[in-house]
Amino acid sequence: MPPEGAGAPVYGYPQSTPPYGQSAATPPPGYGFPAAPAAPVAGQQLVTFGDIAVTTTGIVTPAGTFPLQGAVWTVTDLSRTEERIAPAGIVLAIVFFLFCLIGLLFLLMKERRTVGHLQITVSSGGRFHSTSIPVSSPEQVADLMNRVNYARSVSV
Repeated sequence: MPPEGAGAPVYGYPQSTPPYGQSAATPPPGYGFPAAPAAPVAGQQLVTFGDIAVTTTGIVTPAGTFPLQGAVWTVTDLSRTEERIAPAGIVLAIVFFLFCLIGLLFLLMKERRTVGHLQITVSSGGRFHSTSIPVSSPEQVADLMNRVNYARSVSV
């Protein structure tokens, strides 16, 4: 009896899947899987924000591809961080005010919330594109600013 393995007959039928633990080879074209067409290589994607992608060869936007060299990046921070008394602090202050005056310390409970968006614009080769990205924390704002600064550094 022949050893069992990939392609060895099992009960008169060729084995279509390799044994457990062995990787399957890429199926040949056919068998319901057409050969994939070769995708054009436009450059490695370096960074992306919103609908703007920066590659090694250019800047890809819905408006088209811009040249990378000499691109001018602008970021407008339209976000704000609000601070207010937490609703739980108000409820606890009311409940504990009836028992003792120390319940007023619950009014010191604060919550911070960041709302708004960043508007990122790029102009290059006589063309212009702008995108708006909503943010919900100061860390997101810093991350987007760092991404744009990186795009500026590769656009020189």
